[in-house]
Amino acid sequence: MMPNRPIKVLYIDDDPGLARLVQRTLERRGYGVEHVDNAEAGLARIREGGIDVVGLDHYLPVGTGLDVLAELKDAPGAPPVVYVTGSAETAVAVSALKAGAFDYVSKSIADDFLELLGSTIDQAVERARLMRAKERAEAELVEAKDRAELLLREVNHRVANSLSMVAAMVRMQAHAVSEAAAKDALAETQARISAISGVHRRLYTSDDVRFVDAGEYLTGLIEELQTSISAEGSNARLLLDLQAIRIPTDKAVSVGVIATELVTNAFKYAYPDGEEGEVRILLNRQGDGVAHLIIEDDGVGWSDDKPIQGTGLGTRLIKSMATNIGSTVSYAAKDKGTRAILSIEL
Repeated sequence: MMPNRPIKVLYIDDDPGLARLVQRTLERRGYGVEHVDNAEAGLARIREGGIDVVGLDHYLPVGTGLDVLAELKDAPGAPPVVYVTGSAETAVAVSALKAGAFDYVSKSIADDFLELLGSTIDQAVERARLMRAKERAEAELVEAKDRAELLLREVNHRVANSLSMVAAMVRMQAHAVSEAAAKDALAETQARISAISGVHRRLYTSDDVRFVDAGEYLTGLIEELQTSISAEGSNARLLLDLQAIRIPTDKAVSVGVIATELVTNAFKYAYPDGEEGEVRILLNRQGDGVAHLIIEDDGVGWSDDKPIQGTGLGTRLIKSMATNIGSTVSYAAKDKGTRAILSIEL
């Protein structure tokens, strides 16, 4: 918004006669006009504030108007400057425009100079008004964006806490039941909830909620999963090689659930009867726009054409989550063990 007062013009020129003509002309157009006759006084008045536009003559008692432009170039909130030059000084006018002047007017004693100066000042005032409106809109947009991101982080924080509470309740329920199948089902449910909670936990500490660092997310998720499964007697060793690859947030939950199911299957079925072995989890970029999540072991081996072990819910979840992100989980041929590959479009 322009100020609720007459627009203030500062005219810097050492010609008092012309300055009076300019003042009367601009006052008839509704402007308040102040006049100084040298650069030092002009700069001092601009620093005081309240000046909306400057009319600046080229020739001054000490230096030129270009020196004033140089002083104003990096000054915050400096008013626009209309430069006044001699009629044959095109090179000076070009230099003034390069130095930051809004426009220039060729000086003469004819009435058209005063009319042109007034019109150019009108344009400079309107441009300043538009620039202020643009800056205000941009500041409001940044403020709204920051507020929305803060609220979204708070939502993710609360969702993560709520899901962690649900996972804890499921864990307590698992300890309370005695049937082995029920314990396993509840433990798997807890792992799935933790996979979803982990995404929200990453989001409320992220600078960009549109993406999740898949390497960091999967590392925390799988190490937590290993702690839980190892407590149940598994002797498999976990080896991670996960690159820091950002994936869209809406895909992260599906990737986490798929990883949870595949790692759980490897721990449970690859090395039966307490055998020792490795479970390797790799995440790497495959050219532009695609990453591969690979989970492999050297155990008894399984592929998707073999009979399903357990209830089959995990297999159905893997296929469903892969479909959600427009992908599939493939099983590569391997002399020993299982190698599952999920392609992720970035």
